[in-house]
Amino acid sequence: MYQAIVFLPLLGCAIAGLFGWLIGARASEIITTALLFVSTVLSCIVFYDIALMGNGPYFIHIAQWIGTGDFDAEWALRIDSLTAVMLVVVTGVSSLVHLYSIGYMQEDPGRPRFFSYLSLFTFAMLMLVTANNFVQMFFGWEGVGLASYLLIGFWYQRPSANAAAIKAFVVNRVGDFGFALGIFGVFLVFHSLDFNTVFADAHKYVGKTFVFGSWNVDILTTLCLLLFVGAMGKSAQFLLHTWLPDAMEGPTPVSALIHAATMVTAGVFLVCRCSPMFELAPDALAFVAFIGATTAFFAATVGLFQNDIKRVIAYSTCSQLGYMFAAAGVSAYGAAMFHLFTHAFFKALLFLSAGSVITAMHHEQDMRKMGGLARYIPYTWAMMLIGNLALTGVGIPLLGVGTAGFYSKDGIINATYLSATGIGTYAFVLTLISAGFTSFYSWRQFLMTFHGPYRGTQKQHLAHADADAHAHDEPGDHAHGEPLDLSKVHESPLSMLIPLGVLAIGALVAGAIFQAVFVGDLSHAFWNSTVAVAAGHHAGAEVPLWVEFAPLVLTIIGFGVAYYYYVLHPELPPQLAARGGLLYRFLYNKWYFDEIYDFLLVQPAFWIARKLWKVGDGKIIDGLGPDGIAARVLDATRGAVRLQSGYVYHYAFAMLIGLVAIITWFMFAGAVP
Repeated sequence: MYQAIVFLPLLGCAIAGLFGWLIGARASEIITTALLFVSTVLSCIVFYDIALMGNGPYFIHIAQWIGTGDFDAEWALRIDSLTAVMLVVVTGVSSLVHLYSIGYMQEDPGRPRFFSYLSLFTFAMLMLVTANNFVQMFFGWEGVGLASYLLIGFWYQRPSANAAAIKAFVVNRVGDFGFALGIFGVFLVFHSLDFNTVFADAHKYVGKTFVFGSWNVDILTTLCLLLFVGAMGKSAQFLLHTWLPDAMEGPTPVSALIHAATMVTAGVFLVCRCSPMFELAPDALAFVAFIGATTAFFAATVGLFQNDIKRVIAYSTCSQLGYMFAAAGVSAYGAAMFHLFTHAFFKALLFLSAGSVITAMHHEQDMRKMGGLARYIPYTWAMMLIGNLALTGVGIPLLGVGTAGFYSKDGIINATYLSATGIGTYAFVLTLISAGFTSFYSWRQFLMTFHGPYRGTQKQHLAHADADAHAHDEPGDHAHGEPLDLSKVHESPLSMLIPLGVLAIGALVAGAIFQAVFVGDLSHAFWNSTVAVAAGHHAGAEVPLWVEFAPLVLTIIGFGVAYYYYVLHPELPPQLAARGGLLYRFLYNKWYFDEIYDFLLVQPAFWIARKLWKVGDGKIIDGLGPDGIAARVLDATRGAVRLQSGYVYHYAFAMLIGLVAIITWFMFAGAVP
C-alpha cells in the first residue's frame, strides 16, 4: 500500500508523458487523475491508521541505493505522523487539481504533457516527505524544483513564462546550495545521513564547535542554519521570496498545486522533521522565528495594494508560510503542521476559485476590470467567500467555533505569545498585525471581484488554447470596445466546480475536526516523538482574553476598511493610487526587492558577462587565437599555396633562384679562407 501511494503518480507520469501521443489527451488526463485518486484514498487510510488508531511508524525498505566506503544510503519509505499529514495534503490537493485541470485545460493541445508534469511533481513531493535520510529528501527536493520549473514555464511560447520559470529555478538554487552544504556538514559530523542516527546522536554535539570556512562555529547552529537556508528558498521566505509571485505565470492549477499546498510547504516540513536538531540549537530556532514573522508581515503589506487576483493570493501564501515558520521557531511544531494542513484546503480553494473567475472573465486577471460578478457566478462567489473566511480566521474565541484558519492561525498567534521570549514577542506582534492586513487584502480582493459595479470593458474572446494566455497583458492592450455583455459570463465546467466544493468543506470543518489531533488532547499520541517537542507543547496554558480576541478584532477592522473603500466609497482607491504617495509606491512595488536585486546582482552579472564576452573572449581569446596567430598562419598558408601552381617551369625557375641564392651566399659570406 505504501509503495503504491508513492509510485502510482510516477506511473501516471510515464503513461501520459511517453504514450500520451498514442492514447490521446482524454485518456492521459483520466488515467493520471484516477491514479492520483487511488493514491489519495490510500493516504487517507494511512492517516487514519496513524492518527486515530495510534499505529506506526513504519519503515519500508525499497532498495539499496548508494553504498561506497563509509557512506551508505538506502531507499526506504518512512511513514510516521509527519509523513501521514503530508501524504494526505499532497495527494489530496494534487488529485483535486488533476480533476480541476480536466476542465480548465480542456482546449490546450499540450494536455498529456501538462498532466505528466503534474504527476511528476506529485511523485517528487511524495519522495521528499517519505524520505528516511537526507539523500532521499534531497532527491525529492530537487525533483519538485525540476517539476515546478516545467510547470511554471509550461506555456514556453510566452517570454514571461520562461523568465518566471528561470527565476524560480535560479532563486531556489541559492537555497538549495545552503541545503546541500548542510547535508555535507551533517555527514562530516555524524558520518551518516540516516535520520534516526543523526537525531539520536545530535545531543552529543551540544556546545561543540568545528571549523567552517575560516570561523570556529557551533556545530548544530551552523548545520541547522544551512538546512534552513534551503527551507527559505523552497518556501519563499523573506529575501528568497521573489520567485513566488512571478510563478503565477503558470496555469492557475499549477499555482494551486505548487504554490499553495505542496512544494512551498516543503521547507516547513524540513524544519519539523529536523526538530530534534533545531531544539538543540536555540540560536538557529530564533532565526527561524525571526524570518517567519518578518515574512508574514512583509508579504501581508505587499498584498495590500496588488491588483492581479492571483498575485494577491500568492503573497497571501508567502505570508501564511511565515506564520508556520514563526510557530516552528517557538517550538510549536504541531501548530505549524496544523496550519500547513488547514492552509492546504483554503489556499487551494482560493487559487482554484480565482481560476474559475479568470475563466468566466475570458482570461482577465486585473481586479480593476472586474466587479459585480456575484450574480453571474454565484457558486464561485460562495466558494471564494468560504476561502476568505478561512484565510482570515473568522471564528468566535469564547465558543471555540470557527473556520479552519481560526483554529490553526490563531493557534500560532497564541503559541508565539506563550513562548514568553524576546523573539516570541517579536513574532506575536508581527503575526497579529499581519492578521489585520490579511483581512483587508482578502476582503478587498473579494469585494473588487464580486461586488460593486462592473469596471471592465469588452475584451475580444480569443479561442485561445491556454486559459491564462493574456493574463498579464498591459492595461489597454485588449480593453477596447463596448462594455462586456455580462449575460455571457457563466460558471465553469462541473469538473472545475466539484473540487471547489470538496476544498470548501475542508476549509470550514478541518480545523474543528483535527484540532485535537494536531495540538490538543490527542497530539502527544499522534506525534509520538516524531518531533522533538510534542504538538501539545503549549497545551494547557491559557492566554489572556485580549490575546484571544485581538485577531478577531483586527479581522473585523480589516473588513471594515475594505468595505468602506471598495463598496461605500469606490471612487477613493483610484484617487489614492493616482496620488501615489511614498508608502503606496513602496508597498505596490513590493519593497523594491526586484529592483534592488537587479541593481546589486543582475546588472553586475550582466556587466561581468559582457566584459568576459567582449574583452575576454572577443579581444583576448579571439584576438590572440582565431583572429591573431591562427589568422596569420592562415594568411601565410594561403600565400604558400599560391606557389603551388602546378607548372614545371615555375618550379624550375624557383629552383634556379634558390641555386643562385646559395652560390651567392657562399661567394660573399659562406666561404672561409
